[in-house]
Parts: sequence; C-alpha cells; structure tokens
Amino acid sequence: MNQLTTTGIILGRTDFGEADRILTLLTPDHGKLRLMAKGVRRVKSKLAGGIELFSVSDVVYIRGRGDMGTLVSTRLIKHYGRIVKDIQRTMLGYDLLKMLGRATEDEPEAEYFELLKQAFEALDDAQVPLETIRLWFAMQLLRIAGHTPNLQTDTGGQRLAADKSYNFSFDDMTFTPHTSGRFTANEIKFLRLGFAGYQPKVLLKVQDSATHVERALPLVTTMLQTYIKV
Repeated sequence: MNQLTTTGIILGRTDFGEADRILTLLTPDHGKLRLMAKGVRRVKSKLAGGIELFSVSDVVYIRGRGDMGTLVSTRLIKHYGRIVKDIQRTMLGYDLLKMLGRATEDEPEAEYFELLKQAFEALDDAQVPLETIRLWFAMQLLRIAGHTPNLQTDTGGQRLAADKSYNFSFDDMTFTPHTSGRFTANEIKFLRLGFAGYQPKVLLKVQDSATHVERALPLVTTMLQTYIKV
C-alpha cells in the first residue's frame, strides 16, 4: 500500500469503537482528510502525541477506497499549549475550528491551512485580545473566499472621503454616504488593514484598536453569515 505524507491540523475528532478515533484534518496539499486512528485511545498508543488539538503535525497515512484513510504515524511539529490553559481562548479556538470546517469544501486552498496556523499563534499569545482574533479570522475567511468588501469607493463610484460618514450596503458590499452614517474614514481604514491579510497583531498597532474592533465586529460577522453561511 502506498503511504502518503503531509502536514495536518486536527479540525475534529470522533471516538469510534473501544479504542479508535475518526479524525478530520486540514492539510495544505491534500485538502481535508478523514482518517481512522486505530487504537489511539489506548494509553500506550504511539499515535496519540501527534493528534492533539491546537497542534501542527507531520502525518503519514494510507488512502482508503472510500473517503476515509488510515493513519499510520504522526510526528508533532508544534503544540500551542498556552491556548488550553485559558478557557476563553480554548472556547474561541473550538469556534474557529468549527467555523473553518463549515466554510471549506473537501479540497480547500492551502491558504486556509496557513490561516489556522496564524490563528493558533494569536490564541497562544495572551497579548492579543480575543475579539481582535475573532474579527481578524472572520475577515480572512471572507477575503480567501473572494468576498472582500469594496473599501475604496462608495456605491456611486466616488472615492471614500476622510470628511464623510457612511453606512454599509450588504447588497453592494460597499459603503454609501450618509450625513449621520455609522462608519467614519478611520474605521474604514481599520477595515482595509484587517482585510489586507496581515497577522492579527498588526491591528493592535492602530490607535483605539479595541474601539475599532468593537464597531467592526457586528458588520463583519453579518458579512460572514450572509456570504459564507457560518
């Protein structure tokens, strides 16, 4: 049997039988994999160390005849252990795994794998606020899926101006001028930075970052629910 090697992140685990576990992994080169990890729940299993949640591991597996393969061996590359020491970071980590799992098909682009790695790095860093991570992750899901909003011109095709306020049109995915609009030029600049694909720590360098995150999160969450259905 031909053995295949890849790098994987666990998206989900389901106990099967007395000692086995079915794993769903995200990989940069083989899309999503469903693998049977035989005997992994036994105390002396050699597979267990490489399939922890919030980890990146080298994986060797055998492709099955159907949609499920068999895990042969694992080697832990990095475990983001500080995530599980904080219940709030752990819960957000679970939310992000589920969100990405629902947002991707069986053959997602490698960029989703890198997104999840960067999310783990941010969750592992206590200096990065949880709501910043949540907003940043939603922005990246939209960007990778091709649903970045128009942050350059308004609904009339005019350049967004520093002296105007705006409301957002979800139908057009762009801003429309309004005398008492909810969004200012500074908040739109913050959105541009977030959708540019930088790591979440970059958002912390913006003055009043926490306020911008609070104002932007409902908007981006609605975009995500509208276009990604998660």
